[in-house]
Amino acid sequence: MTNNHDIGAVNELPENFEELKRAANRTSSWRERLNAVNELGNWDTAPTIKLLQHVLKNDQVFQVREAAYLKLKQLDEDVQMPAKNKGDLFKGLNKILLRIKKSLPEGHTFEQFKEKLQKTRLDIYDTYEGDKDAEFDSWLHGIWETLGRR
Repeated sequence: MTNNHDIGAVNELPENFEELKRAANRTSSWRERLNAVNELGNWDTAPTIKLLQHVLKNDQVFQVREAAYLKLKQLDEDVQMPAKNKGDLFKGLNKILLRIKKSLPEGHTFEQFKEKLQKTRLDIYDTYEGDKDAEFDSWLHGIWETLGRR
């Protein structure tokens, strides 16, 4: 694979640029966005830098923003380290999760709730899985336990 350290690649776009662009904007998979960012960071071109800057500013998953930041730094771009997320990443998250919980039968398990969330709102599931990383299950379990107890 050619990268920006090889002669002649500086002004070339990767052959799969359109595919990488789609992957970098795919809301249902933070892992695909992260992989796209890592690959795009090997190309020192205006379109790849612009796309990495867009990800740095707009992605909801900190790991993906951080990867874009590191790649842009490697390309000698003047960028600021992104801040970690605070608060809800989706407006009305508790209402959405409560609706999912209420749609399940009385006495359902946490695993059933988690599976229904993944099936019905993959965008939310994926974003928080990427954002919370190893703490995702315990975070979601804590919310599931407290939903609808008011």
